[in-house]
Amino acid sequence: MDLVEISPNAKPPVCRVMDYGKYRFEQIKREKEAKKNQRITQIKEVKFRPNIEDHDFETKIKNAERFLKDGDKVKVTIMFRGREITHPDQGRILCDRAAERLADTATVERSAKVEGRNMTLILAPKTVK
Repeated sequence: MDLVEISPNAKPPVCRVMDYGKYRFEQIKREKEAKKNQRITQIKEVKFRPNIEDHDFETKIKNAERFLKDGDKVKVTIMFRGREITHPDQGRILCDRAAERLADTATVERSAKVEGRNMTLILAPKTVK
C-alpha cells in the first residue's frame, strides 16, 4: 500500500492509502478506452469544374453526402482552367448550389473563397442532438 496525493491544490491536500500499481493500471485502462471511442475527422474533397453537367453534379453530391454521414468534413473545390478564371461568379453559383443541396446534412464551415485557380468551400456534418 502507498500514500497517494489525490488533489494537491486543496486546503489541506487530500491523500489516500491505496495500491498505486493497481491505480495506475486502471487509469491507463480508462485512457485506452476513451481513446478507442474517439473519432478523428478527416477532410474529404469533391472536385468540380464550372461547366459540370447535372448528372455528374448529382453523383459527386451523393459522394459528399456519404462522406458527411460518415462524420467527415467535405471540401468542395471548383477548379478553373484557362479563361474560366475570369468568371468566378459561375463557381460561386456552383458552391451555393452544392451547399443548398447538402443543407439537410451539412453546415457551411467556411464560405466559398478563391485560392489561386481554385475556389473552395468547406462543409461540416450537422451535429445530431
